[in-house]
Amino acid sequence: MKGINVIGLYTMVRREVERSILRVAVQAIVSPLISAFLFIFIFGFILGKRIELIAGISYMQFVFPGILMMNILTASFIASSHALYFSRFVKTIEEIFVAPLSYGEMIIGFTGSAVIRSLIIALGILSIGLLFGAVTFVWLPLFLFYALGISVVFSLLGIIVGLWSKGFEQLNVLNTFIIMPLSFLGGMFYSIEFLPESMRIITLWNPFFYFIDGMRYSMTGVSESNLLFGAVFIIFLITGLATLVWYLFKIGWRLRD
Repeated sequence: MKGINVIGLYTMVRREVERSILRVAVQAIVSPLISAFLFIFIFGFILGKRIELIAGISYMQFVFPGILMMNILTASFIASSHALYFSRFVKTIEEIFVAPLSYGEMIIGFTGSAVIRSLIIALGILSIGLLFGAVTFVWLPLFLFYALGISVVFSLLGIIVGLWSKGFEQLNVLNTFIIMPLSFLGGMFYSIEFLPESMRIITLWNPFFYFIDGMRYSMTGVSESNLLFGAVFIIFLITGLATLVWYLFKIGWRLRD
């Protein structure tokens, strides 16, 4: 393909896939699948037996999209942040910068490998969901949009954190104090109709609410938010974060220290 270093880009993605997925498969794939299974079994299956229908669907079907979304975004964020920081730590980032790759191709390489990891985990969780009868698709194209879109968003965010971090412990700061809390408070396990008016307004300012709700609508047809706003917001985040990452690569922020 003219203008794109296809071989170089493929080599970079393959290297990151081998390093961050194949060589540590238990940590990268098996561990999140076990965690997802426990969430689905405890919250969806056991607790769901004692909860009546929510918006006309079972509790299992209601919580499953949120569990899936949480694992997709977490996997993509961890993959890209660790890949970028590790490249800085062992100085292999210098080899990437002297390779015939543009900044955009470098970004696609890091992002693409993270997306592959998150999609592998997503397929595994969908397989688990099938065992519990939790998987349905009302609008498959929208499901793919949210799965890929959110994966790209958090892959790009992970690259920024990988650039910012000065130690391995800092890689988990955003995931621990922002991503996980906002995921749980984004309506993953409950309907916002259950909340008092003040908390409902706060939830509507939580971007994770729109990620989870969009995924839930694509799978069940149940929505509590403005779907157009959620879709436009994801496109806005991808555009903004991609532009910021490209600029940081261009000026070599934390890359040429």
